[in-house]
Amino acid sequence: MKQEERRQQTIRQLLDATGELIRQQGCHSVTMKQIMERSSLSKGAIFHYVKSKDEIFVWVLQDRLDQLNRRFMNEVEPDHPTFGGPMQQISQSLPALEDAQDITNKILMYLLGKEDEPAVAEALKQFYERSVHLSRQWIVTGQKHGVIPQTVDADKAAEMFVLLSFGLRVRSSMPIASFLFTADDFSTFIIDLLQLK
Repeated sequence: MKQEERRQQTIRQLLDATGELIRQQGCHSVTMKQIMERSSLSKGAIFHYVKSKDEIFVWVLQDRLDQLNRRFMNEVEPDHPTFGGPMQQISQSLPALEDAQDITNKILMYLLGKEDEPAVAEALKQFYERSVHLSRQWIVTGQKHGVIPQTVDADKAAEMFVLLSFGLRVRSSMPIASFLFTADDFSTFIIDLLQLK
């Protein structure tokens, strides 16, 4: 196995093990020892890539964002552009915004509680900026393929979508019995704003 393949495999083991632990017990309870045991990686192997548990959590956030981007881009067909395929990937991801047990939501809430730590603040900033960047990229891709109107301000729409998604993520951690604006409403809102009439 080549060095890059080993590196990717090690990172995948680390991310998968960390995600499983967070799903089972939440961010606060997860320890580096548990991550080492679950991933079958040594302390040295882990610390070769990261400095802390929080940094691993940030990697998990970024990985989940990258997974959605790959699914979206796999639906973009240059020869037969459609709005529906890529939008379906986004719509399918939206219910997770309302799920208090979703790993991304758990990590985001955990890190927001530590935003006064410079490394965490920088990681949150990067996650937000990457989220806006990808959202903008998706809109611009739709505009280039002629399935999203050129009149849509990609910068403002992208940031608005990210702000709404973060709001839904935060709300998922609150003990609210019912609410009026749901992931389905968010999907409809995006479609109404972006789809050619």
